Amino acid sequence: MPTVSWRVSDPESAARERICQLRGEIEEHNRRYYEDATPTIEDREYDALYRELADLEQRFPGFSSPDSPTQRVGGAPLKAFSQVTHRAPMLSLDNTYSEQEVVEFYRRLERLLPNEKIPVVIEPKVDGVAVSLLYENGKLRYAATRGDGTTGDNITRNIRTIRSVPAQLKGTAPKLLEVRGEVFMDKAGFTKLNAAREEAGLPVFMNPRNAAAGSLKQLDSAITAQRPLGVVVYGTGAIKGAELEQHSKLFRWFKTLGFSAAEKWWVAESVEDTLHAIHELDRVRHAFAYQTDGAVVKVDLFAQRDRLGFTAKSPRWAIAYKYEAERVETRLLDILIQVGRTGVLTPVAALEPVTVSGSRVARATLHNEEEVHRKDIRIGDVVLLEKAGEVIPAVVAVRTDLRTGVEREFRMPKNCPECSSVVQKDAGQVAVRCVNAQCPAQLRRRLEHFASRGAMDIEGLGEAMVGQLVSHGLLHHVSDVYSLDAEKLVTLERVGEKSIKNLLDAIERSKTQPLWRLIFGLGILHVGVSASRALSRHFGSMDALTESSLEELQQIADVGDVVGRSIHAFFQEPANRELLKRLRSAGLRMIDDSPRAFSNQTSPFVGSTWVITGTLSKPRDEIAEAIISRGGKVSGSVSKKTSYVLAGQDAGSKLEKARKLGVRVADEARFREMLG
Repeated sequence: MPTVSWRVSDPESAARERICQLRGEIEEHNRRYYEDATPTIEDREYDALYRELADLEQRFPGFSSPDSPTQRVGGAPLKAFSQVTHRAPMLSLDNTYSEQEVVEFYRRLERLLPNEKIPVVIEPKVDGVAVSLLYENGKLRYAATRGDGTTGDNITRNIRTIRSVPAQLKGTAPKLLEVRGEVFMDKAGFTKLNAAREEAGLPVFMNPRNAAAGSLKQLDSAITAQRPLGVVVYGTGAIKGAELEQHSKLFRWFKTLGFSAAEKWWVAESVEDTLHAIHELDRVRHAFAYQTDGAVVKVDLFAQRDRLGFTAKSPRWAIAYKYEAERVETRLLDILIQVGRTGVLTPVAALEPVTVSGSRVARATLHNEEEVHRKDIRIGDVVLLEKAGEVIPAVVAVRTDLRTGVEREFRMPKNCPECSSVVQKDAGQVAVRCVNAQCPAQLRRRLEHFASRGAMDIEGLGEAMVGQLVSHGLLHHVSDVYSLDAEKLVTLERVGEKSIKNLLDAIERSKTQPLWRLIFGLGILHVGVSASRALSRHFGSMDALTESSLEELQQIADVGDVVGRSIHAFFQEPANRELLKRLRSAGLRMIDDSPRAFSNQTSPFVGSTWVITGTLSKPRDEIAEAIISRGGKVSGSVSKKTSYVLAGQDAGSKLEKARKLGVRVADEARFREMLG
């Protein structure tokens, strides 16, 4: 944190100067955190700056301003999204890293509510993106970000792609219900997403919270749909048609309505029990699927909350206690280079083994050369290590005070460490890439992906076996897998007759895998399982997919603009077309011959093109699946070629365009009739 030497003779001038400096810094960090989802400082550093500013404004009230970051919530809404005004304000919480301040918080409650029992609820502080979901008569009307606390971004299309968000509430729902929650990216999915981004040469996300924020800011909801997002709800805003008295009863009520709520929570009636619950939560929180960074303490009774009231930006009846991230020191012995299946070179820290967050760690990704230089990481340094988002070991800082002068600066090699080819860095990208398509490292990674359980599921063709096959010159292309035989495999080390038979049987079985698995196994950039399924359903054959136009690809549900461009570029490459020719010759399934409900050619869906718009009782992907499985197609835009527009509530411009063009419009009742 910058320091300022204050002149004793003019403390007000020094205070004014420091306040202006802090406001500028905090505004910039807010922009990076809320708008870009790319923060450059840790939460604790930000909190220290914020607290210093708040203290100065309290000591020098003449310099207070309604434009100060201390008087506002979150960040400004984004211009790329339409805006939503919250029915009830979304305020942020005061937070602390001090247990003593939690004690002072509870004592303050006792002073404000003398001679009363004050039960409080302790629940996990999910480290995600705050959202508000508005339901009218049980149907999701819209979803919005916190924004500035009063107005947020309308992210309804992206929220609808999250399976844990009900489009229609279960049971008896209130007439109006504003639900508050946190969108998170699960920790396992975060690891896979960053690995894929590194492979593609894209900047990695710092932690699951930033990954979730970046996903919700996508203008193409098909990209959001591919991200492993979930929502945990924790409270309500405006509500009509239900009487709520206690926060502790919300969790079970939320679950009866179809939401996901916190797995663990505690009710306490004393400071001692509150601290005990905070410690207990810290013990169990690492097992949750989502990242947590603290505990939230809230007054349980809503009647007491009403009397306690609010400050300008925070409720007086709640506080967030943040846990210290576990950091350990170890020595960085070397920086190794890992080559991915797309040729991206990734620096990896080789460390003196150390235990962090319960795991023994000897390797940590350094992401890219720019990140190494930004943190000034040198070979031989003593470094501080923690698990980013409780998932991935990461070097977060360097003990420069312990340097002896023997440490060495890192430079990315000019040649690939695997094949010695000259590496290349494209303009505007951080990734350094080996452009030799025959690089053994790239081949190994492509083979491992092709044979993985989620793709062709070839049991026995794992990392060790692939390594041997490539080093012995038995595999030069993915298609060479289908030319392996017992005579070739017997030359490998420590591979017995039974292992050979099992592997060959698994390779033979893979030829009958459905088309979507083959599409996924090709490793097309940005194409995950859901997009692979959508492509298989839509085109029905590899030939049709290969010859598809960019425009047609971009109109498919689960594909969209960015993914469509990636798919189209993949099939324009002569080497990829040759690969498909070899796989076809090997006997792999090239058509989608899964059982379909449209075998009856009189079905009204066969050959039809649908556009879905408005608020419907079921998720759009479920409706699209029903159309596609009956021989229809789903498009994102209305044209003269559109057969039907399925219009729900609040259908907008697409419905108007359909009427102008004379396109048939079906409501849900008509759609269900057509489904039969």
